[in-house]
Amino acid sequence: MTPDQRKTAVMELFSGFTMETTPKSAEKIPDYNERLRHDTPIYVTFLPGSDVRETVALCRRIIGEGFTPIPHIAARSLQSRDMLDNLAKAYGQELGLKKVLCIAGGVDQPLGPFRDSMQVLDSGILNKAGITDISVAGHPEGSPDMSDEAIQSALEWKNKYAATSGVSLDICTQFAFESQPVLAWEKRIRDLGNKLPIIVGFPGVASIKTLLNFGLAAGVGQSLKFIRKRAMDVTKLLTVNAPDELAADLAVGVAGDPNCLIKGVHMYAIGGLKKTSFWAYALADGKFDVNERGKIKLHDALP
Repeated sequence: MTPDQRKTAVMELFSGFTMETTPKSAEKIPDYNERLRHDTPIYVTFLPGSDVRETVALCRRIIGEGFTPIPHIAARSLQSRDMLDNLAKAYGQELGLKKVLCIAGGVDQPLGPFRDSMQVLDSGILNKAGITDISVAGHPEGSPDMSDEAIQSALEWKNKYAATSGVSLDICTQFAFESQPVLAWEKRIRDLGNKLPIIVGFPGVASIKTLLNFGLAAGVGQSLKFIRKRAMDVTKLLTVNAPDELAADLAVGVAGDPNCLIKGVHMYAIGGLKKTSFWAYALADGKFDVNERGKIKLHDALP
């Protein structure tokens, strides 16, 4: 693949990327218009132990600033069916949202009747509130909370649900640091029957130390060695790392397989929204060069 072809593949992969934010990080952002464009959807987290009202309030604020939020719904943190019903009405009817991300959530024991995203989907409560587009979690390198067999069984259920319910599902994955585990996982689940489109999670632009800490906390597996190698040199722990190599290699892999179900990129703003959004827009806009070895170099330095 020529440098120009690689560049085109990267631009296509990053076209329409999504971003993630948290209620806590939002406190430091006066206006999302300072960092993002209105056509960039913003996933809004709901983390274990937090107040779901903060997620609802941030979604309302994001809409007011001209963006489309995609809120997280964490099954194990739902204390009752009424709580899910009220939340679905807040998102679907009051705020007019059509899409959410539904996950099990990082809680060991469910706080209510739902133990996983499948039970939430099967309840029909989201559909009745007008929510017809749902992201579900993907784990290219496995999950510390589920066996590989359980993950595959859940994926089969979600494919059947998407085929029969009229609800549009896609898979939004945990972030990785290398492309090969992601490409191999996509091919494997496709061969096993997956038909859901996949949005690949990317780590944000951050220091090696920050990326390592987030990777360990998230249970990222095989590709974590990529960051660990860099962390071995303590003088580089505070060096800012952009996922250039992941972007270039994944784009080439996707472009080289016409049946690949990877359709886009989701940015986890690890290290801050300013640098991560600058980097992602540079790739989407083609404001970079690719050399003969496939290395990416931005036209402008990171802020």
